[in-house]
Amino acid sequence: MDGMSPSCTLTRTHLCDYRSLLSCVTSAAGVIHVFGYEGRDVQVSCSYESGYEDYEKYLCKNDCGDSDVLLTTSERNKTKYSIYDDKKTRIFTTTISDLRSKDAGKYWCGVTRTGKDIYTEVQLETTKDSCCEDVIKLQGYEEGSMSISCPYESQYTDNLKYICRGNQPSTCLQQAVITSDNTRKRRFRLTDDNVSRFTVNISSLTLEDSGLYLCGVHRNTGLDDFSAVHLEVREWCCVKSEAMSGIVGHPVTLQCPYPPQHQKNRKFLCKGDQRNNCTDMTSQSRFTLHNASSNSFSVTIAELEAGDAGTYWCGSDSQWSFGNYTKIHLVYQQQTSTVGTAGITNSSHFPGKPITGLYVVSVVSALLLLLIVTCVLVKVYKRKCYRVRETEDTGNRSEPKAVDTQIYENKDAVEMHSKRNTSKQQSVCYQSDNDSEDQPDYENFTADAGNYSNQIYSNVNRI
Repeated sequence: MDGMSPSCTLTRTHLCDYRSLLSCVTSAAGVIHVFGYEGRDVQVSCSYESGYEDYEKYLCKNDCGDSDVLLTTSERNKTKYSIYDDKKTRIFTTTISDLRSKDAGKYWCGVTRTGKDIYTEVQLETTKDSCCEDVIKLQGYEEGSMSISCPYESQYTDNLKYICRGNQPSTCLQQAVITSDNTRKRRFRLTDDNVSRFTVNISSLTLEDSGLYLCGVHRNTGLDDFSAVHLEVREWCCVKSEAMSGIVGHPVTLQCPYPPQHQKNRKFLCKGDQRNNCTDMTSQSRFTLHNASSNSFSVTIAELEAGDAGTYWCGSDSQWSFGNYTKIHLVYQQQTSTVGTAGITNSSHFPGKPITGLYVVSVVSALLLLLIVTCVLVKVYKRKCYRVRETEDTGNRSEPKAVDTQIYENKDAVEMHSKRNTSKQQSVCYQSDNDSEDQPDYENFTADAGNYSNQIYSNVNRI
């Protein structure tokens, strides 16, 4: 404490008596440099000698005028400032909350005593809690791996290195995903060349790994040193995705492009919902691989089976690098059949014309119409039978109707025809004993309906 300038003898009568002469005060402990991030808190810690535990301590700013005193130990808390005196360690600490750029500057830690107060100079520097102007952009792909390279200056070879997610240097070390003290942690691995850079490898990338990362190097004094990396993880499988279909029992060919530089690489085709757990199919006899050109190959599946449907992966890169393979979704179709004149037949009767909804509706309509025509014919015939039987029962031998005269030349011919077919008429006509109502003559309608049925059926065959 006696290291202060002897020309600066102060009395503790009034604060202004010594604060106006601070330019004469020096600190035996030297200048304390404090750094903080805007929007965060910063702590200013000052030590004192034994014997001053019960003395008042304070923090002031600039020239320590009356308005420059920020807080004393007798006040404890004051808006954005708080103070705590640890008498065991003889260190009192002042916390400044919610730092702003205007908070930067010169401060003084003071210990009040009779005569000369004890002062220690503090220089506070503030910076924005973000990093950095230059951001390195990296791109990785789902399920792959990525290495993030973090440079540092040679004097920090032995310092702690770490990496964190986000863009806040103030909390980066506390939230680090991995540090040089623990070089392996789940999917992260840190290696240091002990010269100028350390590397963090991330395996089994997921889409959630996308975002900003900060590489940090802890410094013994001042703020840590940072560099920023933005990682984008893409879903590689959706870049090349194709859908194909084949007919069961027929061959189908899958086309697989590849980079020209992979011409000598082993080509492969595997099956499975996930590319990292699929089964190689090129070893099966029904799967034949062909090198068609310098930038693509094909795989032919002979006699496609229903079980062949599913997801296939083909490529030329055993490391599964992004863009070097194709995802193919294969579906199957059954053999196509059509309807012919004698029912359901092979498609060779109508080549190239599979059964369609319109075709089926047309066929059903034709069949229904034929049924209606048959019913009408039966009805008309029953009507004629009824008239013949009525004539026999009443003994009425009147002239036949005009329609009958068109068939038979005279009355005698009609009677001879009636006698010759009496037994047949009775077997049919007696079924209509209860049918006593007059019915219209449907003969003309029957002929027209038959013609219309033939016309529809012809149209069906042309479909």
